[in-house]
Amino acid sequence: MLDDILRLKKERNAVILAHNYQRAEVQDAADFTGDSLELARKATQVEADVIVFCGVYFMAETAAILNPAKTVLIPNPDAGCPMADMISAEQLRAMKAKHPGAKAICYVNSTAEVKAECDMCVTSGNAEKIMQTFAPNEEIIFVPDQHLGGHIASLLGRSYKLWPGYCPTHAMLTAAKIEEARKAHPGAVVMVHPECAADVRAIADQRLSTGGMCAFARESDATEFIVGTEIGILHRLRKENPGKNFYPVTERLVCPNMKKTTLESLRASLSEMKTRVNVQEEVAVRAKRAIDAMLAMK
Repeated sequence: MLDDILRLKKERNAVILAHNYQRAEVQDAADFTGDSLELARKATQVEADVIVFCGVYFMAETAAILNPAKTVLIPNPDAGCPMADMISAEQLRAMKAKHPGAKAICYVNSTAEVKAECDMCVTSGNAEKIMQTFAPNEEIIFVPDQHLGGHIASLLGRSYKLWPGYCPTHAMLTAAKIEEARKAHPGAVVMVHPECAADVRAIADQRLSTGGMCAFARESDATEFIVGTEIGILHRLRKENPGKNFYPVTERLVCPNMKKTTLESLRASLSEMKTRVNVQEEVAVRAKRAIDAMLAMK
């Protein structure tokens, strides 16, 4: 199957991008693996005619918005994001009407329609740096993730108008589970994702994006890590750090949507050139402004 994928990729002049939460075998078949920010940047740099995005739908949408002249495929179009679906463009417009003059910032885990209503996108990896650029007294609407928004507001000593969205997978991670993991692995460094609830973030040693976790693990002198995010990242962490040990807080931290892409669906996507991701032009133009504003931040 891997031979077929390599052959088809060459025939189609395609590149395969995979998120850190994808199945291990899908990550291994990809040309590039990363978090949302890394993959958004990579999508603007590839010279292939076809981009096959192994992730969830909003990620493939972002790639399509950034590459209108390329063919962007998603192997399983049913791979959605419950958090992204927790707010609609209509709901955001209503929120903006209640706070005229406020800047609307969206986590990149948003639909294209929501991005189109925003001034800028952020990821968990760059949110703190970007949000520092706004004046302390500037009113900010932050959607859809209340946990990431609350985390950044706390770091900067500010207050945002937060939408009550959240990631159902990260919501399964509790402070009690962290304490259990610490007892099982005393001395291990606890890394959690900013999408986790405040009490979970508070007792962790590091609060990092998945790309941040990979960088921290490479650079740290520590040899044992407790990982508080979707378990798909463990494959990359172990692969890049063979002399170190990584333990999931719980094996239940599985995003069912991230696991919908398989080698079979990846091969079929390349073979049949399906499913193409198309974003309505008017929405894409407006959403691209928000994405470009993020990518312009060095």
